[in-house]
Amino acid sequence: MVVDQRKKGEFSVARYLGPKHKVCRRFGIPLCGSQNCPVLKKTNLPGQHGRRRKLSDYGTQLLEKQKAKAIYGILERQFGQYFEKASKSKKSTGEVLLQLLETRLDNVVYRLGFAKTRSAARQLVSHVHILVNDETVNIPSYQVKPEDVVSISEKGLKIPLVGESLSLSKNGQIPNWLERRGPSGKMLRVPERAEIGEPIDERLIIEFYSR
Repeated sequence: MVVDQRKKGEFSVARYLGPKHKVCRRFGIPLCGSQNCPVLKKTNLPGQHGRRRKLSDYGTQLLEKQKAKAIYGILERQFGQYFEKASKSKKSTGEVLLQLLETRLDNVVYRLGFAKTRSAARQLVSHVHILVNDETVNIPSYQVKPEDVVSISEKGLKIPLVGESLSLSKNGQIPNWLERRGPSGKMLRVPERAEIGEPIDERLIIEFYSR
C-alpha cells in the first residue's frame, strides 16, 4: 500500500533547478552536500570583491526566511502553511515551526543517514523507496510522529548511493531524538530547539510574518 496525500492538481516538484553552488554561496551554507562546495573553501560573499550591501530590516528577515526554505527544500506556499500552523500552537511559534520542518519525512530520512542530502532523501521518498510503519509513503512532507518506524525498502537498499550513505553515517551522527538500527530507524520524540542545529534565526522569520 502506498500512502499518497497529494491533492488533485498539486505538483510535488517545483524547486530551484539552477546551479546549486550559487544557493550555497548566497546563504553561506553547503546545502549541496558536496565536499567540493565553494562555501567550504572560500570565505568571501558572492559578487565582485565579495561585498554585499547592507540589508534593511525587511531584507534581513526575508533572507532568513529564504534560507530556511532553502535548507529544508520548502516552497513558499507550504512554508507559509507551516508558519500558520505553528502560530496557532500554544508553544513557542519559532520552535514549533522548526519542529514541523524537522519531522518531515524527507528530513527524518536525511537525519537517519539514509541519504547524504535532503534533496537525495526527497528523491528516495518520492521514488517509493521509504516505508513508515511498513507502509510505503511517497510524500516528502509527511509528518513523522513519535514511535513511527522509518525504513528503506528492499529495492532501495540496492541503490549504490544508499549503501554508501549507510556505510558513511555513524550512530554518533544520528540526533538523540532518533534511533537507527541498520536500514531502519525510529523517531523517539519531537526534537527540542537546542537539538536542531541548523543556523536559522526563527525570531527574524516571526518578525517577517508579523509585519
